[in-house]
Amino acid sequence: MFFNQLAEKLKMFFVTGGMPEAVLRWAVQQDVAAVQSALSSMLEAYERDFGKHPQASEFAKISLIWHAVPSQLAKENKKFLYRVVKEGARAREYEDALQWLVDAQLVSKVYRSSAPRLPIAAYDDLSAFKIYLADVGLLRRLSLLAPSAFSEGARLFTEFKGALSENYVLQSLKAQFEVQPRYWSQNNPPYEVDFLIQRENDIIPVEVKSDANLSMKSLRKYQEKFPSQTPVRVRFSMDNLKLDGNLLNIPLFLADHADRLIGLALAQLGYGKG
Repeated sequence: MFFNQLAEKLKMFFVTGGMPEAVLRWAVQQDVAAVQSALSSMLEAYERDFGKHPQASEFAKISLIWHAVPSQLAKENKKFLYRVVKEGARAREYEDALQWLVDAQLVSKVYRSSAPRLPIAAYDDLSAFKIYLADVGLLRRLSLLAPSAFSEGARLFTEFKGALSENYVLQSLKAQFEVQPRYWSQNNPPYEVDFLIQRENDIIPVEVKSDANLSMKSLRKYQEKFPSQTPVRVRFSMDNLKLDGNLLNIPLFLADHADRLIGLALAQLGYGKG
């Protein structure tokens, strides 16, 4: 009885994001234009901060990376590519600028993991990573996606091939789990699991679907490759909450409850108290 109402609230959160000023504008004024203005002001303030980098020559590089995030996330393969930032760009020329954004907590860097083993950092592929913005509302505004998408049914959830949903889920996972999420992929044939999260001593694969399209080829392939290391698989989607075998489907609007729901699923599957 609450599903559709919560789904509508989630769409509105994708419009406002979680930055306090934008949320306050919506809560007090119920005015999307005021939300737009708040988000625009924040983006402008961040760009002014880029100029505070100790090396003035880095300003342009930081700005180029910042504005490239939406186009990077719009790609099917979301691995960050420096050459997309600027033609001919090389990692060694731009990695300091990217690290400045990471250190400022304006973007998150999610490394590719070669295997779900502990310690998880030991299996990072440092040459392959994805970049997400600190806030889904800022990503929407930086991407110039109009708030009118809010009134266009499911369209908001399909813009950028689910990048908004992935950014939103990552924000939530980072707040719940101590270890920074990773992702997993292989090339031949191509499969990719959006995130790997470490919960205590378990590494759990996570896929994010922007609607109720429940194709899960990558999650199946992951379990085939790592059966003994996969106590539960998690899929965020616009389907309802359910546990099907070891596949836990969590509605996107319950992302902030992922840790608790995974614990309940593990207990149901016989893994202690979860």
